[in-house]
Amino acid sequence: MTKHGIPAAIPAVAATVALALAAFGSIPSSAASPRGHIAGPGPSAPSRFVPGPCPKAPEPIAALSTARCGFLEVPENRARPGSRTIRLAAAVIPATSAKPAEDPVVFMAGGPGGETFDDIPFLVDSGLNRDRPLIIMAQRGNLYDQPNLACPELDRFNAQYVGLGYGSPQAERLLLDSVKTCRNRLAADGIDLSAYNTTENAADFADLRTALGIPQWNVYGYSYGSNLALTYLRKHPQGIRAVAIDSVAPPQIVTLPWTWSSTREGIENILKACAAEPACKSRYPNLRRTLTEQVRRLEAHPLTLNARPPRGGDPVKVVLDGGALLNLLVANAVKPPDVPAALEELAHGRPERFAQARAADSVQVVGMTAHGLTESVACGEWVPGSTPTDVLKAGRRAFPGWPDTVLAQAPQLPFQHQVCRIWDVPNRTAAQRVATVSAVPALIISGTFDTKTGASWARSAARTLSRSTSVQIPGIGHWVVPQSPCAQQVLASFLTRPTAPDTACVAGLTPKPFTIIPK
Repeated sequence: MTKHGIPAAIPAVAATVALALAAFGSIPSSAASPRGHIAGPGPSAPSRFVPGPCPKAPEPIAALSTARCGFLEVPENRARPGSRTIRLAAAVIPATSAKPAEDPVVFMAGGPGGETFDDIPFLVDSGLNRDRPLIIMAQRGNLYDQPNLACPELDRFNAQYVGLGYGSPQAERLLLDSVKTCRNRLAADGIDLSAYNTTENAADFADLRTALGIPQWNVYGYSYGSNLALTYLRKHPQGIRAVAIDSVAPPQIVTLPWTWSSTREGIENILKACAAEPACKSRYPNLRRTLTEQVRRLEAHPLTLNARPPRGGDPVKVVLDGGALLNLLVANAVKPPDVPAALEELAHGRPERFAQARAADSVQVVGMTAHGLTESVACGEWVPGSTPTDVLKAGRRAFPGWPDTVLAQAPQLPFQHQVCRIWDVPNRTAAQRVATVSAVPALIISGTFDTKTGASWARSAARTLSRSTSVQIPGIGHWVVPQSPCAQQVLASFLTRPTAPDTACVAGLTPKPFTIIPK
């Protein structure tokens, strides 16, 4: 459930802050704490919203120019009396409509740990604030929060990782050294890593609604944000009008071995779509065999070459082995319409598409991702109850005959059991792996090419959401709404009529044509 990789959005639509204030009433004000201050031990203070300036993003976000921003102040650990106070960056983006609905929509980002505010252009371009205000809050530990659980050590490792074997001993050693250094630094700063979990994240959003004085709102979350949204609905149903979840990760089934089923489903759907398209089938008649052969070949004989990152810069050393090839597909680093062509080129000695895709990770925005939140959630909620052997067995079921050295690493989460032994947070599975049972209207959106949160996972969520509507968008990968005008229409209809959304546009959809290269 790592962060999206969809293309950068066009500038967001500007609007007037007066509309948001009219919809919410006045936002409660109080004297702001000095910037960067985090209250120390003492009686836990009640949560409150403190108005303040909007975050200054590296690339200006147009929608923030008319937004109302500030911090939600909450206890770091609600289970510990006297827990210190932390601050979560939040923004209220006004609706563009002259007559907005009174119930805003609050967004829950993916990750966990992905920077939330850089999702705003995607949300605005998708129409989330067209008819109602849009509320953004960075999940605890994110870039503009206090504290910020960034791990520059891991960012630097990720940049170096492109030149290492995906499952190599050297990569493992360097990764674990980076994790240990980051954990020790955060712990030395007094951060309670056990408090950065989905239960506390959900309570933060409940407190935000109360602090802003909002009687009722709608929830939209994708990837990990869907996991968070379902937890929030289960634990804090008050004031929720409707819930839309995109690229769904139901809390009751998220485990480390489980990642293999999504990878299998998404890749298999791409292969089947090629076989169903006459031009693709004719040009690439043995695509499934080609994929298996290339994974085996590269794992046995990795390629080491120089490649230039897609957005420019000097060429860097990259290693392409079987694990790297698989994870480039899972990460959507080569877009689905280009996958058959890229595999065909690779099989004929032209690895440039995959090499360049791997080189992209050599350019890291150091400090952008809250790896501390990522690891605390993964190690407390996803990993417990499984072993490395369980991951390997799941990989073998997904891709029989592939090398064990590829299948031993959960997609997108290499060496995660070893990482969690270092991160050392409590097991939270009893509190988190619980199905959400609710009659609140829900919309469940999936993409058939999603290799991170497989489309079939939506069924697990829908079973206990009695008033849910499910849609699958053909040919779309992870985080569907920004990539599909039809999904945007369905979501808008759902927010207007939660119990009877218009899903008619889905029926005529087909995947984009695949890229056909000359023989």
